[in-house]
Amino acid sequence: MSTPETQRIKIGIANPTALGLFGLAIVTLVASSQKLGITTGLSFVIVYAIFLGATAQLVACILDFIYENIWGGTVFGAYAFFWYAVAVAWMMKMGVMGPELQAACDVKQLGFAFLGYLIFSVLMTIGAMEVSKLIFIIMVLIDVLLAALTLNAFGIASHATHVIGAWTELVISLLSFYACAAVVLNTFFGKVFLPVGKPFGIFK
Repeated sequence: MSTPETQRIKIGIANPTALGLFGLAIVTLVASSQKLGITTGLSFVIVYAIFLGATAQLVACILDFIYENIWGGTVFGAYAFFWYAVAVAWMMKMGVMGPELQAACDVKQLGFAFLGYLIFSVLMTIGAMEVSKLIFIIMVLIDVLLAALTLNAFGIASHATHVIGAWTELVISLLSFYACAAVVLNTFFGKVFLPVGKPFGIFK
């Protein structure tokens, strides 16, 4: 008795990296404006944390996994849920979810979450070396930002640490805008229109 052959159907999709980078660029731009004192409050930062920092990166994560890009899918997914969690944490601290949760907030718990993400980010930075030099630089800056957030949450950050974190977040935003445009335009034009730097070629 013959066994019917199993056929694998591969769905062709465009590279979703640009969408994830755009989400990162927007949320870090808005968040850095608050850290730098250009704007005040977190109400509108929460909006962009949920829709751009979280949802846009989550969509990129899902499509990257379909695209069989395990590094991109994991990184975008992890950072998507980071922004969901941070947005909810801000709302708790602001009393949106009631005075009981607001009173029970312990910022040091955020410190441990930031520390966990710092460990994860450093490990993912190793993988970024085989993506492009630009993505590697962005990941290194994310490491610096997470280190500053960790120190701040544990209450051991200096004013200089806060300033470094704020400016680092702004630079992450600007580089992410460039990286987003590079992915789209390089693919669209079929040539290197905006250079991002070749992978280091150490591990691959």
